[in-house]
Amino acid sequence: MTDILIPWPELDLRHGPWPDGVRVHLWDGIAPPEHLPQETLDLVDLWVMPYAVPDAHRLLPRLPALRAVQSLSAGVDKLQPLLPPGVALHNGRGLHDASAAEHAIGLILAAQRELPRWAADQTAGRWQPHFTRSLADSRVALIGYGSIGTALERRLLACEAEVVRVARTARPDQRVHAVDELPELLPDVDIAVLILPESPATTSLFGARELAALPDGALVVNIGRGRTLHTDALLAEAGTGRLRAALDVTDPEPLPADHPLRHAPGVLITPHVAGGSAAFRPRAERLIVEQVHRWAAGEPLLHPVSAR
Repeated sequence: MTDILIPWPELDLRHGPWPDGVRVHLWDGIAPPEHLPQETLDLVDLWVMPYAVPDAHRLLPRLPALRAVQSLSAGVDKLQPLLPPGVALHNGRGLHDASAAEHAIGLILAAQRELPRWAADQTAGRWQPHFTRSLADSRVALIGYGSIGTALERRLLACEAEVVRVARTARPDQRVHAVDELPELLPDVDIAVLILPESPATTSLFGARELAALPDGALVVNIGRGRTLHTDALLAEAGTGRLRAALDVTDPEPLPADHPLRHAPGVLITPHVAGGSAAFRPRAERLIVEQVHRWAAGEPLLHPVSAR
């Protein structure tokens, strides 16, 4: 018998019965964890964590039999150090690809075609048309070329943009450049999209030097982690109007109401919602069901995260 803790009810009604020998328990991360009987938690060996519940990890000390954690987030940099020794971690790789790629496209198009300006003109009753930038024929660098970058690339190519792939290490056979090539690549880039996880190696990776290498009028997009982009360096460039930005993540986050980044010219901000669309839940449910079946059968779980 194996005991599994998941965040959503009735998955068996939508996806078929649970395997024999599996007892499924529920915690959505919102209900007080004190309501969960300790005798149940003592048995849980696989925990599917609630999504977008920042303090869900507070349950960890009450799970003494825990052997594996399934996160529904792709980025697990903050969760990983909190896990007890010997507990395997699996992430939600792929669950947010479509949502994040859609949001990135939306940010890029909004910035390039000046949609915030047209929305303001609508409210103010103005009718002042002019030509804008375009995504078509733009050169877009995807910095952090993983599964989300791949999904975004497909959409960019459909919009007739040129894509430059950048990752931690070069993969010449896949036309992927290394991040240390950025100084040579950025002067020819119209749009730089950051899709980076947060780690010691990526914190402030995109700073004053990288921003200075971009041409006048370039757009910086961040849908990865806020701390990978140096906020003060961005403010220095955006404050003069030399560069523009479209950000779904910021540093700090949440961004204070009076933060100067909110009022910098040419800066568009959304509140870390790139992964939160209707496409997420069905994909997450299918992953949970697949992982539970694998766990019950003694098979390796998908998307393991290497220990640091």
